Amino acid sequence: MILVRMLQGGIMELGEYLSAHVLTCLVPAFFIAGGIAALLSTAAVLKYFGPQANKYLSYGVASVSGAILAVCSCTVLPLFAGIYKKGAGLGPAIAFLYSGPAINILAIVLTARAIGFKMGLARALGAILFSLIIGLIMAAFFAGEEAQKKQRALNLAMFSGAADDRPGWQLLIFFGLLVAILLFGTAKIPLWSKVAILISLITAVALTVTRWFRTGEFQGWMQETWKYVRMIFPVLLVGVFIAGAIKVILPPAWISRFVGGNSLGANLLASVFGALMYFSTLTEVPIVKALTDLGMGQGPALALLLAGPALSLPNMLAIRNIMGTKKTAAYVSLVVVMATLTGMLFGTIA
Repeated sequence: MILVRMLQGGIMELGEYLSAHVLTCLVPAFFIAGGIAALLSTAAVLKYFGPQANKYLSYGVASVSGAILAVCSCTVLPLFAGIYKKGAGLGPAIAFLYSGPAINILAIVLTARAIGFKMGLARALGAILFSLIIGLIMAAFFAGEEAQKKQRALNLAMFSGAADDRPGWQLLIFFGLLVAILLFGTAKIPLWSKVAILISLITAVALTVTRWFRTGEFQGWMQETWKYVRMIFPVLLVGVFIAGAIKVILPPAWISRFVGGNSLGANLLASVFGALMYFSTLTEVPIVKALTDLGMGQGPALALLLAGPALSLPNMLAIRNIMGTKKTAAYVSLVVVMATLTGMLFGTIA
């Protein structure tokens, strides 16, 4: 009976994910990642996120990127893969990976209104600091490996020529249109307005391709996009199915009984639960609100909010395909440990 329920839960979660996220979230993200790989020169990525980039600039931009993108933990993966494979340093890339889903302005405002101003403020500050600290620690942990990667990227940039005669404003408009498709595709606006806006944006992208792309660039864009789809999408589906199956046997009401205080165990359990479960954008707020109403402590609630949006089982499986097992394990461990400690601190002072 339990196996049947887990199977049903996995199928239902998978169906909901495919209907709610693939077309409006993942598809635009894959096209953006493919565009980064095909059109941006290595030198351009290295200028802002590479070994010679100003650390304040690279980490600063990466740590607040979520305020602009407002994507979920799975949608950010193709974007992360695009800049990481193109030569971005591990630290800034990880800061971007965490901040993308974590620093969602709408989610933070909703948290403040639904659960309390202090919780919203703690989530905002915690997410920004997490992205910076985790990025810096990851860069320090894997300094040797990253030094070799950075040197190869610099050599490639020098060999291929750092200069790109394409006007920067063309790339800005092209990627701006793609990001706009991602944002409006997930926006809570009337359907007909959304359709009209998306058709206009897609038409504009088609015009930029027709007028500005050189011979072979469109094919290169499609090839890079398909490469990221093959690398990330299958493991996402497996992870979403497993998360849905787990959710059936770990109902929120049961979890709340173990996270009612502010102990190390309660905060750790909330962090691990948040890290494993998949939360689509904004859904973590009503879930945590319901858990706090059932008696969940303030500390574990913040721990779940800091670990949940940035991680999920599908997210972990896909990250492993991008940067390997060791780096993925270190990243996940850092998020869980920092969420746990921050939750304990907040629970003590809240």
